[in-house]
Formats: sequence, C-alpha cells, structure tokens
Amino acid sequence: MVVGKRAFSFFLAFIAATAAHAGNSQVQVLSATIKDQKIGGASIILQKNGTQSVNATTDAQGTASFDAGLLGDSNSLIIIKKDGYSNLVAKCPCTGLTYALSPVMQNLDGLRVVLTWGDTPKDLDSHIAYPGNHIYWRNRRGQDANLDVDDTNGFGPETVTLQFKYQGETYVYAVHDYTDQNQPATHALSTSQAKVFVYIGESLVRTYYVPQNQPGNLWTVFRITGDGEFQDINTLSGVQVDPEHVLDSLTGFGNDQTHVVAANQAPVDVTHARALNQSGEKAYHAGQLDQAITLYGQAIEQDPNYGQAYSNLGLAYQKAGRSAEAIWANRKAIALASGATAATVRASSYYNIGRMYEDAGQSANALESYQAAKREKANPVYDTAIERVGGHQ
Repeated sequence: MVVGKRAFSFFLAFIAATAAHAGNSQVQVLSATIKDQKIGGASIILQKNGTQSVNATTDAQGTASFDAGLLGDSNSLIIIKKDGYSNLVAKCPCTGLTYALSPVMQNLDGLRVVLTWGDTPKDLDSHIAYPGNHIYWRNRRGQDANLDVDDTNGFGPETVTLQFKYQGETYVYAVHDYTDQNQPATHALSTSQAKVFVYIGESLVRTYYVPQNQPGNLWTVFRITGDGEFQDINTLSGVQVDPEHVLDSLTGFGNDQTHVVAANQAPVDVTHARALNQSGEKAYHAGQLDQAITLYGQAIEQDPNYGQAYSNLGLAYQKAGRSAEAIWANRKAIALASGATAATVRASSYYNIGRMYEDAGQSANALESYQAAKREKANPVYDTAIERVGGHQ
C-alpha cells in the first residue's frame, strides 16, 4: 500500500458507509461539495417505461427506500431534485448506490465534475489536468479549481469544481483506480458502476458511464478544447504509475490536434434525433422552454454530433435565462457546424455568446465573441456590438 492518504485509518468511516448501504432497497443522497453531508428532503423519482413513476423523499440520513426490483432494473431511470441544487438524472441499476447533488453554480465559465460508484473498488480518484495544473487528492488546489471532496471508502462522491475555465487552454478529466493501481489488466473499474456527472450553471449537461467488460485502471472520460468544446473520450486503459504520474498518461489528450473518438458510443439514430429536435422546436415556439430543453437533449443523446440540436438548445437555454448552459451549447454548435450554413451557424452562435457575456458585464469576453462572429460572416449587427463593447476596454 502506498504511503499517503491511504496511511490514515478510515475504519470508522468504512463502517458508517457500509451500514448506510446495507439495505439493498435504498439509495442515499449526499452533497457533492461538502464531505459526508447528507441531503434530507430531496425528492427521488423512479421511472420505467410503461409503468407509473414511484416517488420518495430522503430522510435525515439522506436515504430513501424503494422496491428492490425497480432499483435493480436497467430500464429504470432515477431523478433527484431539491431546491438550490441541480437536478440529477441517471440510469439504473441504482441498488444501494450513493448520488451526490451539486449546488447551483453562478459563474458563466465554471463547471463541476462529480464522480460516484459502487462499493468496490474502495478508492477511485478524480484527476483533471490543464496547463500548469494537475488537480487530484495530493494536490487539491489549482488555478481557479479545487478538489472539494475526496473519498476512499467506496460509493463517492469525488468532486472537482472549476470556478473558471480559461479560453485557449485544454482540460482533460480522468478517473484512476487507486485501489488497483498496480493491476493494469483489472476489470474492477469496469464493473464499479462508476458515473461522472458534469454540471454547468444549474444544469446537469453531461453524464458518462464507465465502459463495461473492459480491462484497465484508468478511465479517460472527456476533454474540453481550448475553444470550450466538450469532447467525449470514455476510454479505459491500463497503467502502472504513481498517482502523481497519471498526468503523464494524459498528455496526448492535452493537445487539441490529437483526434479523439469516444469508445462504447451508443448507435446513432438520426431519424429519431430529427424527430425529437422537431418536437423541441414546437415546444420552444409554444413557450414551453423546459420541455424544449428536454427534447433537444434527447435528440443529442440519439445523435451526439447533431449540431442543429445544440444550436437550438443554446437558444432555449438563453431564453430561459440559463446563460452558462447556453454558452456551453453554443460552443458545441460552433464545433459541429458543417455544410453550406456552417459560417452562419458559427457567426450567430458567437454573437449569442457575446450577448450573454455583455449582459454579465464581461466586456472583454463579449468583444472576443463579437469579433469571432464577424470573422465568420460580415454583419452590421456585429460591427455595432464590437463598437459598443470596445469602448469599455
């Protein structure tokens, strides 16, 4: 066993965690940002196609009980809600698992990454790398970033919060199986039920599930490019390195020129995606913004490279006053824009991003976005915007 955080005795915490999860018909809800803080009064909804939803509220210990069959069904969906926190949605099986709620974030360019898993391996570690920084349990603080919660006894959460994501800098997030750090061919990480939730603003914008039936003790999950685009990697690999050298395994992904293709990506259903997008557009024009956001998100699940759905999602978020999420969606729309309308899509997306930065009083970011819009396509509206915010520099 490596000397370090594991040199401490976690016996009492282990007993508490085991007791909390002893009942296989329960789930527990904790805070994503405060160690071991239990969340009472959270509403949990279990949904399964073709059946009526089942509801429960967590008690003072953050637990709620359900029918074990429903919790263990891979066709069930768990939804957790509480005022002041982002809604959490995840696929089951959910039996005996912990879920962590993320407080709503305020920064336009901030994000939070929450890792949870099952009883084993006992110790999975979050690692996020970006220029001059490597945030993990031994180095918990970086430039505008912090490891809020570290867990060593199974279930999680492990939480990293970025208060500000810098344009032009590439970020890579990975999960290292510390328990099996000397076993690169282990399947323990693959069978851990690990999930990574990414929050921006008040929304859960991405969810990643560990690849199944594969060897490896390092799960490289996603990259954020210098332009702010989320790119799925979702790949398991085997390494045999100390935690401080996990960063060395990620250096290739730190170069935006290194092409990435997500492993285990679900089959693309273009027809279904288009139908969901059209339903989203109808809901948007009817003023049903929450429904439109849900439908656009479902369209993207069916076709992760559907640029128009991201563009529509950005507009819906913007109209709903959720600017951080709107900026995220617009950046993805810019990256995916193609064909005859690509320049128009990119220009309008850059302009929309600029408007949100300007409304937030971030003139330098607004100017940069307006100038990017003009580079894509000439428009007197962009000229006016550049002149308007340029005077504030």
